[in-house]
Amino acid sequence: MGTSQGTLLLLGATSDIGGEVAARMCPGRDVVLALRDVRRGEAVEKRLRDAGAAHVRLVEFEATDLDSHREVIEAAGEVTTAIVAFGVLGDQELAERDEREAARIATVDYLAQINALTVLASTMSRGEIFAFSSIAGWRARRANYVYGSTKAGLDAFCQGLADRLHGSGLKLITARPGFVIGTMTEGMRPAVMSVTPDVVADAVVRAAGGKGSATVWVPGRLRVLAAIMRLVPRPIWRRMPR
Repeated sequence: MGTSQGTLLLLGATSDIGGEVAARMCPGRDVVLALRDVRRGEAVEKRLRDAGAAHVRLVEFEATDLDSHREVIEAAGEVTTAIVAFGVLGDQELAERDEREAARIATVDYLAQINALTVLASTMSRGEIFAFSSIAGWRARRANYVYGSTKAGLDAFCQGLADRLHGSGLKLITARPGFVIGTMTEGMRPAVMSVTPDVVADAVVRAAGGKGSATVWVPGRLRVLAAIMRLVPRPIWRRMPR
């Protein structure tokens, strides 16, 4: 059961992690699934209905259309749980020679994220917002620095937003997972301390049951690896794989 009643809004309905979080929090609630191609949301819609959602509605959502975010969010009703789960991994090699790919990654994974989060924080009066950072943003690697830089910026934004929301009826749960085995990383070799979407969902939903905003490393022991990452000399670090 969700920690607060009202509408659950999932921005990026085809996200593996977003779907897992929604499935855990949707029983008895109205759900709005926002995604670029509504036809691709039918499987998620069925899953949430089977999980106990009272009503599920699919709406079109283009993350890069920043001006549309407020309209989509306000049309969802009284949102008390928002899951900001859209994103792309992008093509690092292409981004190194094509500025359009670098800009696309930055737009989806940073600019659109803070745009949506700002609208949500200004329109929601209670409940919880879920945002997804990454270990990739802790210290950008040569192998995926475009994506990593967006996560670094998003994480910094979320820390400030959480402080802004302190003492209000609205909290921000920011996930810092390691490598997540799922659709986005299909075909890639899992890294150390890899997790699956359900593990990330369990961690953030548990954190949402607390009193205020929280930042959650997934798995928890990833915090130790992150501390070590800061100490690795740069000549060695630049040779690190994704």
